[in-house]
Formats: sequence, C-alpha cells, structure tokens
Amino acid sequence: MAIHNVDGLELNVDRGPNWLFVKLRSRGNVPGAVSQFADRLWSISTRHFIYRLVLELDDLEEMPSGMLGQLVLLQERLAQCGGALRICGLSPECEEVLLTSHLDSALPNHRSREAAVMGNTLGATV
Repeated sequence: MAIHNVDGLELNVDRGPNWLFVKLRSRGNVPGAVSQFADRLWSISTRHFIYRLVLELDDLEEMPSGMLGQLVLLQERLAQCGGALRICGLSPECEEVLLTSHLDSALPNHRSREAAVMGNTLGATV
C-alpha cells in the first residue's frame, strides 16, 4: 500500500486486479479546500496504468470545498481512457451534499468497496 499526501488529506493506495483503491484519511482537521486532488489521483492512476478507481471515503466527515468539482473532473478524465470512478463509504452529511448538488446519480455512494467494483445500484446507499 502506497501513501500519498495531497491538500491535507492522506491517500492510501492499494492496487487490485484492474482497480486502484484509494482510502482518504484526514490528517487532523478536514482541509478547507482541495485544489490538486484530481491532478494527484490522475497522476497515481497513470503511474499504475489503471484507470478504474474506487475512492473509499469512510473517514471523510464533511466535504471539503471544491471536492465535488475535483471528483467530476477526475471522473471525466478517467472516462476518456475507458475508466471509471466509483465512491463508497460517504457519511450521511456528505451524501446530502451530493444530493443537493444533483451529483448523486453521476457519483452514487456504494456501501462497500466490493459493491463499488460491481457498480450495481443495489449496493448504492443514495
């Protein structure tokens, strides 16, 4: 497992067959804003030649400013390479942010890493 730091967040990267699993951990306070998140994850993805990512967000209690925009940007980049971005483990507060931003259908929150890989909406919590 590789550990990367970006925008005050720790990214624990684990490689699986055809997928990268990235667990976000906040080091202390949740950062107020993220600005390099998509670029950093894109760089990690291209380094591994894997364009399917599952973001495990269990430890993210609140959505940092700009995070949704960064997720959409990353999703678009990955899709251009035939990849995918899936998320799992969002807190109810973060799920509400997705819902009010009307991004819940584009970025559904899955119950687990396994459900995210399968991509089935039955595994989504939204």
